[in-house]
Amino acid sequence: MKRLTKKQALTLFKSADLLGLGMMADNVRKKLHPERIVSFIIDRNINYTNVCINKCKFCAFYRNEDDPEAYILSKRNLFNKIKETISLGGTQILIQGGLHPKLDIDYYVDLLKSIKERFPIHIHGFSPPEVCYMADKANLPIKKTLQILNEAGLDSIPGGGAEILSDRIREQISPKKIGKDRWLEVMKQAHRIGMKTTATMMFGSVEEPEDIIEHLDAIRRLQDKTNGFTAFIPWSFQPGNTELGGRGKGQGARGKEFKIQNSKPNSSLATRHLSLSTATAVDYLRVLALSRIYLDNVPNIQASWVTQGIKMAQIALRFGANDFGSTMIEENVVAAAGVKYKVSVRDIISAVRSSGFHPAQRDMYYKIIKNSNL
Repeated sequence: MKRLTKKQALTLFKSADLLGLGMMADNVRKKLHPERIVSFIIDRNINYTNVCINKCKFCAFYRNEDDPEAYILSKRNLFNKIKETISLGGTQILIQGGLHPKLDIDYYVDLLKSIKERFPIHIHGFSPPEVCYMADKANLPIKKTLQILNEAGLDSIPGGGAEILSDRIREQISPKKIGKDRWLEVMKQAHRIGMKTTATMMFGSVEEPEDIIEHLDAIRRLQDKTNGFTAFIPWSFQPGNTELGGRGKGQGARGKEFKIQNSKPNSSLATRHLSLSTATAVDYLRVLALSRIYLDNVPNIQASWVTQGIKMAQIALRFGANDFGSTMIEENVVAAAGVKYKVSVRDIISAVRSSGFHPAQRDMYYKIIKNSNL
């Protein structure tokens, strides 16, 4: 199949039959992954602080520095979380947090070194907004900042903070956060020094189909240049307890409303601004399938059971996904919006098997650690 143009992708997204789109995506998956393996990773999301100066309108997790619920995770608690992760078969931690005004690059370097001195674990951490914040505070270029973090123990970078890579949308939902170009620059520089990363997309807030295509195209163009993305993970905005969803959380957002013009509550994602009732399951499958078809140079597409639930993740395996993501021993950000799906390793293995695939545990680089025989 020839590479889709942006115009063709938009037409598909707006007008293609859902099952037909799913079949197209499934065929791409079969070509890229003919062995019928669906992978997963055992890891834990650790949030070292919930204090953040960005105060994104879609986020229910952040707190102001003087909020009673604000915290910086102690090393003792951090180490206990890592010990438990390893005891449960975990091979990786995903470590992220807010942009805390009192933390500088020395804090992060010490954090990384202290983990690596004690534990043989892969550190997948610090999204592009965090990296830029460290670089700006230290008056360092992004590349140098990444090199310092890498030498201290950072192994790879998650795709958080992407939301929608359209500055028009970012200005509406996260006006204090870095723009599209800086997000892409962090990823480009990481790839150039040999660090692998993932890419994400949060859809279902206020974007239009054209914005989704712009996001996918930005990822594809960078991947053409660097080949540094291991996977793409689309997930849907969860409005609970957020300013964007109409219910503030925390002092900075409490009591505010965010109004969307020209929003029609019952219209389709493919033809409108989304209402803030969040994307439907059909919307999710449509975005997932288009992602698999358009991102012909990104090897893996991850199903998002964290926001969609395990049954929808199973369906996603027939709409282009070949990875079940993480067991997520701990997850706080999506949970703060009131969405709390939980799955065990056995749940994942059973779900993958009952979907007609072979489950296998992987690492960040999608190297199979072991095939599951449970």
